[in-house]
Amino acid sequence: MTRIVIVEDEIDIASVVQDYLRHSGYETTHFADGQSALESIVASPPDLTLLDIMLPRLDGIEVLRRAREHTAHPIIMLTARIEEVDRLLGLELGADDYVCKPFSPRELVARVRAVLRRTAPGNVPGVPGQAPQSEAPGLVLDDVHWRASLEGTPLNLTRREFGLLQVLSRHPGRIFSRARLLELAYDDTVDVTERAIDSHVKNLRRKLGAVSPAHDWIRSVYGVGFAWEAPPQP
Repeated sequence: MTRIVIVEDEIDIASVVQDYLRHSGYETTHFADGQSALESIVASPPDLTLLDIMLPRLDGIEVLRRAREHTAHPIIMLTARIEEVDRLLGLELGADDYVCKPFSPRELVARVRAVLRRTAPGNVPGVPGQAPQSEAPGLVLDDVHWRASLEGTPLNLTRREFGLLQVLSRHPGRIFSRARLLELAYDDTVDVTERAIDSHVKNLRRKLGAVSPAHDWIRSVYGVGFAWEAPPQP
């Protein structure tokens, strides 16, 4: 059964959400503070987390930031703070969607289903018109569990970083614009800007460089976008 963690300090809201999700066939666990939720998420990542931003002990943005160091499972943010900076910050840290309060429980269940569908293993979009090539030697991508390793070292990527790495590495030399990468890595309904791609590329470079610092894996093409640079064959 699909397991969903609800992190919400308003008990009435959490109770209604739990009732609707359980009625829809999901198993739910509720936490009323960020610290307890983070400990549980890291120890045993659920299939999806509904994460409020305003929480006691540890706010939702910090829970998201720390959780993304350990797990790439989908996270939907619940918030009454609709300022653009909060939306962008959350999504650049790896949130999969936002639902603003007050919300309809039925709509929330529909959003949960949509996120679970599009984040199902192996559901990263391909690139029409070009057959994928193999990844670089030493780079292994596990499409089922959203894991990647380089030279035997786990890269600990977020789901969005994994999606970008998958698209870039399987089409070496092809230049992707930010808009195209945004289209491939994000759902159409998610309101983000192209600068999110820069943030994820920066993180990818850092993680790849920590394992193999002698090679610049992702090439920036000024005014255009990014391309995967496979190392030269010996």
